[in-house]
Amino acid sequence: MQITDVDPLQYGLLFERFLNPERVTPPDIDIDFCMHRRSQVIDYVTHKYGRDNVSQIITFGTMAARGAIRDAGRGLNIPYGEVDRIARLVPSGPDVTLEKSLKTVKELRDLTAGDERYQQLMTVAQRLEGLARHASTHAAGIVIAPRPLIELIPLFKSNKDEITTQYTMNDLERLGLLKMDFLALTTLTLIEQTLEQIREQTNPEIELDQIDLQDEDTFRLFSEGRTTGIFQF
Repeated sequence: MQITDVDPLQYGLLFERFLNPERVTPPDIDIDFCMHRRSQVIDYVTHKYGRDNVSQIITFGTMAARGAIRDAGRGLNIPYGEVDRIARLVPSGPDVTLEKSLKTVKELRDLTAGDERYQQLMTVAQRLEGLARHASTHAAGIVIAPRPLIELIPLFKSNKDEITTQYTMNDLERLGLLKMDFLALTTLTLIEQTLEQIREQTNPEIELDQIDLQDEDTFRLFSEGRTTGIFQF
């Protein structure tokens, strides 16, 4: 279909993401671009479909467990050193909550149980945990509509004067609007810079999709751990 130069059959890639009968929503449309040219693609889409019909998408930063403790401590006028000590007892990592931390971290449980101020701190922090703390622009999402978005959804103007949707990407999908992810990847930028240097220094006709993936000299170079030092970024 010329969507990508990668042959999924050749490399045994899964198709279930796209051809899964159990999926009730349309497939995600994700397109990767060089990090320096993503803005050009957004400009192109904006001019093609109309500035009023295209917008970036909002995302909300939420209060994580440690952040909720620190914010609650400021509001309760508890010295920062004490609040920071308690916050550091909360484990880091995904899916960490204050409720789980109180059950699993004995030092945290004993410290908060022995002081009424700390008990109030944890109570307030648990109420704040998970709430939206600030709004920002989604790193990749773009919504494209058949008519001006202001007729369909509320819009938001950021402190950088960027216009985004007030609805998150999941809410936009539920409304049936087309969401596309324009991803800016450093990897693609490095590949392009590498090809440019090769064209300048050794092979002016090199093309990425024509590189021999079974080249023995290349495998030998990597297996011996040698580097020529020609490429400098």
